[in-house]
Amino acid sequence: MLRRGEKVVVALGGNALIKTGEKPTISNQFKNAKKTMEYLIPLIKNENKLVITHGNGPQVGNILIRVEESLGKAYSIPLEVCVAESQGELGYMIEQSLQNVLTKNKIKIPVVSVLTQVIVDKKDPAFKNPTKPIGPFYSKAQAQKIKKKGYKIVEQVGRGWRKVVASPKPKSIDDVKIIDVLLKNKSIVIAAGGGGVPIVKDKGKILHGAPAVIDKDLASACLANSIKAKTLIILMNEPNAYLNYKKKNQKPIKSLTIKEASKLLKEGQFPKGSMGPKIEAAIKFIKKGGKHTIITSPNKIQKALIGQSGTIIKR
Repeated sequence: MLRRGEKVVVALGGNALIKTGEKPTISNQFKNAKKTMEYLIPLIKNENKLVITHGNGPQVGNILIRVEESLGKAYSIPLEVCVAESQGELGYMIEQSLQNVLTKNKIKIPVVSVLTQVIVDKKDPAFKNPTKPIGPFYSKAQAQKIKKKGYKIVEQVGRGWRKVVASPKPKSIDDVKIIDVLLKNKSIVIAAGGGGVPIVKDKGKILHGAPAVIDKDLASACLANSIKAKTLIILMNEPNAYLNYKKKNQKPIKSLTIKEASKLLKEGQFPKGSMGPKIEAAIKFIKKGGKHTIITSPNKIQKALIGQSGTIIKR
């Protein structure tokens, strides 16, 4: 399924660093990062040109909590800078973990993290209709006070109220040329962390940060197309995508064409907050030149690469 030396983008889900029910300490994140990196060794031994992307939900949420707790004591940080900070934090952990795994396997390949800017459209409707929950949970009273400051707040039943922010679609990867140069020089690249730092361009092509977050799977697909990768691997908790997820008639999906995937997406089989963006990313990637997308868990990568596990989406 995967040719030797092909470009591959691997998108790590939140479970790559923070496990459900586990304390989100730095030591635990390093432990989980190392384990996930070990699953990538078959790709590296196959001499694939590898780009690793990752989510940042828990980490950027914690950065926002620190910002709020330190108001009046330290300078405030806008959302896009929080995203950049999370890229640095996670890039460091993934980079070092992978370097140690490579050393253990006696593989000499440079690993580099690229602080990635992703271009979005300033006219994207997401800016007028924020929907992405982010940051700490608030009581009803706290939420009312924050709402008066101009923030949009939504209730997540049983958990509290949260701010919601814009989540625009990625248009292009601003740093794609340097990423390609690094790949040509046989480096493993960590890029587009947390969907990348959202950036808009004005008429003079001047860059400006945008207070938003970008879906990491959609950004990963955009990056994969930009570097002309043929395979996009999206990692998550489950080994497969499912029909009728968590219902009595749940059924694992082994393979889908993009036509079948689009139909199921429209039917609501893949929820917006979880599997939906993964399927949407897979479809966009293949429509724009990708060969196939593999959706699976980290420990099933090797089997998925030979068609024995995971969900494969193709033309």
